[in-house]
Amino acid sequence: MRCLLTLMLCAVSFLLPAQSTNVPAWAQPGSAAHVQVAPPADFHRPGRNFDTPVGIFDGQSDIGSAVMPGSARYDAVTKQYTINSAGYNVWYTRDEFRFLWKRMSGDVSLAADITFPDPNGYGDRKAILVIRQDLDDDSAEAFVALHGAGMIQLAQRPKKDFRINDMEYRIGSRGGLPGGKTPDDLVTAKAKRLGIEKRGDAFALFVSLAGEPMHQFGPPIHLRLDEPFYVGIGFCSHLPDKSDAAVFTDVVFKNSAGKVR
Repeated sequence: MRCLLTLMLCAVSFLLPAQSTNVPAWAQPGSAAHVQVAPPADFHRPGRNFDTPVGIFDGQSDIGSAVMPGSARYDAVTKQYTINSAGYNVWYTRDEFRFLWKRMSGDVSLAADITFPDPNGYGDRKAILVIRQDLDDDSAEAFVALHGAGMIQLAQRPKKDFRINDMEYRIGSRGGLPGGKTPDDLVTAKAKRLGIEKRGDAFALFVSLAGEPMHQFGPPIHLRLDEPFYVGIGFCSHLPDKSDAAVFTDVVFKNSAGKVR
C-alpha cells in the first residue's frame, strides 16, 4: 500500500506544471552588493492570458510569466481592485506583472487611487496605469507608475525589444529607493491618485498628491500605437519570486480624452 501511495504521489507531481524559483542574477533586485540589470537580449517568456472579466476589465494576464502566478479580485462594494503579483520589473526590454485589461481604440482617460497594503514592501514595486500594444513581455507601451518609495513617473517603450525611457518625479527628499520617500503629511493624506490620458499620439500624466483636483504633471510623451491596443491597470512587486499587492480604488476609465478626474 505504501509503495502504491508513493507511486500515485509521484504521478501527480509529474502531471503538475513545474515552477522553478531559480531566479537569474540579472533579475535580482538592487542591493548594496548587487544592482539589477537588463535581461539578456534573447530572454523572453510568453505570458499567461485569461479571458476572465474582473470588474470593468475584459481579461487579465501575467505579462512575462513571473515564476509565481498573479491574481486579482474586485470588490463591488468598496470599488477596489486588488492585484497580487511577483515579477522582477516593468522596465528594461521586458516586463513581468499582472495586468487587468480591455482592448480599445481612440483616445483614453484612466485614473485611480493607489495604495499598497503592506507598508514594508520593496521600494521599487510599481503600480501602473498602462496603455500597451499587445500582451507580449516586450510590448510598446506608455504608462504612469507609483513606486513603493513614493516616486511617480511617466514612461514609454517606443517599440519591441527597446529599453524603457521615462520622466521621473521624486516626491520628498529624504532618500530611499528610488529617489525619495513620501513625506509624512502625504502618507497620512488621501491616497495618491494617478491618471494617464491618451490624446492621439500624446500621453500625459495626471496626479493628485493629497486630494486636490487632478492636474497634468509635466509635458506629455509621444508614442504611436496601432489600433486596437490594450488599456488597464497592473502591479509588479519588483521581487522575481515574491508576491506583493496593490489596491486601485475609484477607477475612472473612459474612451475619450479630457475625462481624467
